[in-house]
Amino acid sequence: ETTMKKKKHKFLRIALLLLFGSVLLALSVFMHFGGFGPGESADPEEFASYAGSVQDISIPKEARIIALGEATHGNAEFQELKLEVFKLLVEKYDVRAFALEGDYGGCEQVNRYIHGGEGTALEAAQAIGFKIYSTKEMVELISYMRQYNETAAPGEDLRFYGFDMRRYLYNFRFLTEACKKAGVDTENLEKLIDGEEWNRKYNYKERVQILSDVKAQLENLENTAQAVHFADILLQYLDFQEKSDTISQDSLITLRDKLMAENIKWIAEQESKSGHDRIFVAGHNTHVARWGSYDSMGTLLADELGKGYYVIGTDFYKTCCNLPVLPSGRRTNQVFYSHDPLANAAKEAGFDICWLDFSKISPDSPMADLVREYLYLGNLGEGYAWYMHLLPPSYRLFQPPAVLYDGMIFVTEATPIEIIDSK
Repeated sequence: ETTMKKKKHKFLRIALLLLFGSVLLALSVFMHFGGFGPGESADPEEFASYAGSVQDISIPKEARIIALGEATHGNAEFQELKLEVFKLLVEKYDVRAFALEGDYGGCEQVNRYIHGGEGTALEAAQAIGFKIYSTKEMVELISYMRQYNETAAPGEDLRFYGFDMRRYLYNFRFLTEACKKAGVDTENLEKLIDGEEWNRKYNYKERVQILSDVKAQLENLENTAQAVHFADILLQYLDFQEKSDTISQDSLITLRDKLMAENIKWIAEQESKSGHDRIFVAGHNTHVARWGSYDSMGTLLADELGKGYYVIGTDFYKTCCNLPVLPSGRRTNQVFYSHDPLANAAKEAGFDICWLDFSKISPDSPMADLVREYLYLGNLGEGYAWYMHLLPPSYRLFQPPAVLYDGMIFVTEATPIEIIDSK
């Protein structure tokens, strides 16, 4: 009994030491990354002298791909900015294509809706494949595009694209439809799907072989560019899923960005063939940014296009963000501060939402130095875990804004999206 008590006491001492060490580590990280609060502010007066409204955004003539990032997927304001910036590009810069970080096939369903297809704007939004787009903000964007197309001149209609590859059902449906229209036999193709799921009788290599055969047949026919792309997206999907079990998470993220960059270039090529040399791209900041530390989608596009790639980042001073709790998926609203001195200055200067063009900042000003320094920037993905409030790096980037972006839009207080569930 005495021996048992000694073992228990020893165990308790070790547990307390581990707990104490964990608390010290958390406090150390907490202090190093500025804690939960907003942190220091850039000079509000200097900031205000350069800041303007979203309508002041000016796109350089060399830009061919104009990208808008979002610091979070779960805030209404960043979804509203998609529509506001897109309208500006449509009205002033001859942009007719909206490309979203969403399923290509699901976005084709949206494209058919905005060209007079059946259903509702909400049903179209839900076809995109991610809950974050089942919102009134996306419904408003889709409704604007449909209404615009009702009176658009031939060739001047708006088009809706997706550049992600992590869904398969709509891509498969539309590929099968296109094959039948083109006279390509679909017997083997249709065996790959059982209801709305992959047929488990076929393994990865067999699926790839059948899709590759169909793609090869389509490539020998005229007017099948989109059908070929449906096949490409499905091949990307299979490649991504196969490698998700064999490569690291970082390598998987890099692969996805590489594939998305390829898809955006395909979209730009289709638009150029129709007489429009500019497209609008909307996705998370981490994808559209020109990173120096990894080959993001934005980095790959910027390396190839140079000044032809123009990117606008976003950030918040404070966010109440709608996020799914991991691993349950139950959505929750959580409050975070970005610790971004630029977002802080936007608040101190009295802006609710404002635009800062880095090229307009005087090169010998303190602000010019600041935007090229490593700063804390808000960064929330599609997931929440309890430890995020203890570890500020989990919801902040530490990067130089002017390296990542050409300019930024700041939202002082971002409010949560509300997911509209299917009836």
